[in-house]
Amino acid sequence: MTFVVTENCIKCKYTDCVEVCPVDCFHEGPNFLVIDPEECIDCTLCEPECPAEAIYPEDDMPPGQEMFLELNAELSREWPVITEQKNPPPDAESWDGKPDKLKLLER
Repeated sequence: MTFVVTENCIKCKYTDCVEVCPVDCFHEGPNFLVIDPEECIDCTLCEPECPAEAIYPEDDMPPGQEMFLELNAELSREWPVITEQKNPPPDAESWDGKPDKLKLLER
């Protein structure tokens, strides 16, 4: 099983999760993070670190978020690995919890 970054990360992109990942499976895009499902070891350390509560086990994703499993796999092959925490975007807090952010995803 893998963990999956879901829609609420879009435009929030907090990076608290990457600091605790023992296998460096997070990849960074312009306004979103993803988890490489091939690298994730299901350690559960990242999930409680996400201030936006955007990380879920693949078997426990909220309804309507299932497409993010494939999106994480796809984008982790394209985007670079991130291993150190960075400051979130200045408006991250204002985006936390907003619905329908998939259309705002920058590739």
